[in-house]
Amino acid sequence: MKFFLQLIVLAAAGVAYIRADSGSELQERKVDVGESVSLRVIEAGNREAQPVLVFIPGWSTGADIWRHQIDTFSKTYRVIAFDPRSEGESTKTTSGNTPENRAHDLHVLLERLGVRHPVLIGWSQGVQDIAAYVERYGTKDLAGIVLVDATISDGADGMAARPQETAEQFKMFAIYQEHQREYLAGMMHAIINKPQSDGMIELLVSTGMKTPPDVGVGMLVADMFGANRTPALKKIDCPTLIIASAKSDELARQQAAANQISHARFEKVEDSAHAVFLDQPDRFSELVTSFVAALATKQS
Repeated sequence: MKFFLQLIVLAAAGVAYIRADSGSELQERKVDVGESVSLRVIEAGNREAQPVLVFIPGWSTGADIWRHQIDTFSKTYRVIAFDPRSEGESTKTTSGNTPENRAHDLHVLLERLGVRHPVLIGWSQGVQDIAAYVERYGTKDLAGIVLVDATISDGADGMAARPQETAEQFKMFAIYQEHQREYLAGMMHAIINKPQSDGMIELLVSTGMKTPPDVGVGMLVADMFGANRTPALKKIDCPTLIIASAKSDELARQQAAANQISHARFEKVEDSAHAVFLDQPDRFSELVTSFVAALATKQS
């Protein structure tokens, strides 16, 4: 989340079918998770395959940012990605835009989709959502966790520990509110180093524009300062993979987090910005594939 703030500058009710680049079939629909909130969900792959891979996006993005991973992993696994509340094509709400409420949304979503023992794969804000999920529901129903290039927030304690960093983050809120499109465009070009195809950057910017800026700021405050979620580190007792960009200024903190998790593996990805799965998709897929394969070996 910090990385985002240092940067200046398909949906329908019912069911629809689209195709990924390889020709594999995707199912897209809205799923009601309660409190008048519906999430746009896309699924692909073999519904009988285990474990199910659930991709959780970052702030002001959505399921489409995982396009390459959906296409890659659906050849072997059941894959689910979604737009969290107030992002993308999911319901916009002025309340409940916190990791804690999104964790509840995720729990209900998994129940509605009949998912048991998934691997949760969260990037950036998605890391906060997974931490909140673990705090509330534990890990007994999870096959594994993948945390991608973000440190679990220490809440208001972090403001006192890193005052200059916090001040810079708050300066960015006003820029985002006044110049949302320009901010998002600059952000996407900064968190993604490698050229993208098929108008991906514009797609991501357009998705970000669907989150009202006041809501977006509220989400960021809740993500970074709303709660100290670091106690979740001690509660994670399922296999965990942490994938970090070698360029991350939170690299040491991510490594320290891995040291607090009982069954964690830490991997650093070179030549990548914050969106490591877009800059180095093959390396990312290799790491996740080996992690999931090891889970299958342990379960057999």
